[in-house]
Amino acid sequence: MPLKVVSRPGTAILYVRGTVRGQSIFESTGTSKPEKAEAYRSKREAELWDRSVYGARAVVTFAHAVASYLEDRERRPADKALISKLLDHYGTTQLGKITQETLPGAYRACLKKGLEAAPATKLRNVLVPLRAILEHAAIMGWCARPAFKSPEVPKQVTPYLRPAEATALVQAAAPHLRPLLVLLIGTGVRLSEALELDWSKVDLRGGRATVWQKQQDERDVELPPAVLAALSALPHRKGPVFRPPARAGRKVASYRDNGREGGGQIKTGWAGARKRAGLSAELTPHDCRHTWATWHYCIHKDLQRLRDEGGWGSVKMVERYAKRMPDAYRKDAMAWLDGRAKSVQAGSGLAKKQRKS
Repeated sequence: MPLKVVSRPGTAILYVRGTVRGQSIFESTGTSKPEKAEAYRSKREAELWDRSVYGARAVVTFAHAVASYLEDRERRPADKALISKLLDHYGTTQLGKITQETLPGAYRACLKKGLEAAPATKLRNVLVPLRAILEHAAIMGWCARPAFKSPEVPKQVTPYLRPAEATALVQAAAPHLRPLLVLLIGTGVRLSEALELDWSKVDLRGGRATVWQKQQDERDVELPPAVLAALSALPHRKGPVFRPPARAGRKVASYRDNGREGGGQIKTGWAGARKRAGLSAELTPHDCRHTWATWHYCIHKDLQRLRDEGGWGSVKMVERYAKRMPDAYRKDAMAWLDGRAKSVQAGSGLAKKQRKS
């Protein structure tokens, strides 16, 4: 029988009940107003008819795909925020109607600068989450695999520090930041990995530490002499390795945990050190990882080894570090990592002074 609007005892909410081409339903319309319930009934009946005749691809909506995508596994808060904007825009649009032609509207709706947003912003904040949702829907059999033309993102030069610049940066940093910067430059760990590092994961005698990567798996990191010296001089051996300075006379046990949603924990200290060292305002803490990778290739000339020790997913991802730093700096980089640079000596010496006090 066709769908009908019906009521249920004990509630003002109206329901639809009936059968369309062998599929029986009994579901809420979400409203107590007859005219809205009738509109729901009409639309739902048409959807069930189309689905029975043309298949699920004809009727599954973006909202349905989003719900399934979020139920599949837990997503990061930042990803959920992007998905929410896409959901507000596409809503109940059928998946088959989300094409290249709809992207300008999505950019206008989801991005602060709309169509004027940078290509990288369009890619990161709209296309990447949209593709992920539609890929999930395609796996479920609800639509074809997404095919969008990506905006052309200008190639960016990957910044890195030469050994003398790394020395200047560490020497210009506040005392509590110097050992952290030595670790970042000397091992290539991400800032989040460093700030979460606990002494239980550090083996000073064996010269190794274990960090948690953003992919939620462990990676062993070799600690060169420069890093060992900086860590060995720290005044504590339990809990977080790196700690912010005391505030208002009170010690702070660890840096703020932001769930790896962006950085900012050392923003002020980094900016001050960078400025005093006379380095580019574009330089970020993550460029310490770029620096380590560039030095690593300059010293070893081995992309496979760089990929493995840096925790990247493929050799393709580390090719940008090849042939970046001239071989003339090779000995300087080796001396820095061996602890023969003034930056490590300054950082370690200051830490030892703190320990005695």
